[in-house]
Amino acid sequence: MLAGGPAAYWSTLPVTRTVSALVAAGVPTAASSDAGGFVCNHLFYGLMHLIATERPGIRGGFVHLPCPPEQVAGCGGPSMGLDTLARAVEVAVRLAAA
Repeated sequence: MLAGGPAAYWSTLPVTRTVSALVAAGVPTAASSDAGGFVCNHLFYGLMHLIATERPGIRGGFVHLPCPPEQVAGCGGPSMGLDTLARAVEVAVRLAAA
C-alpha cells in the first residue's frame, strides 16, 4: 500500500467475459480475487495506482500464466503448453483492448 493510496484496487479488465472466452477457446481458466504472492500483488497494486493517479480511463489488471511443462518437470506444479499459453494471451489482450 502506498501512503495516501487505498487499501486495494480492483482490476478494470473484463474478467467475466475473458474467463468465458478463454474457456470457450479451450484454455483451463479460473478468476481470482487476488494477484497471488507478494511480488504479484505489489506489481498489480503499483499498476492500478499508476492508472488511477496518472492514466485514468485505461484498463489494467493482472493475468497469471502457469509455467510451460518443461519448467516444472521433476518438481510438479501447474503448467500449460506454449500453444495454449499463446492462445490465452491472444484472447485476454483482444478483450482488454475492446
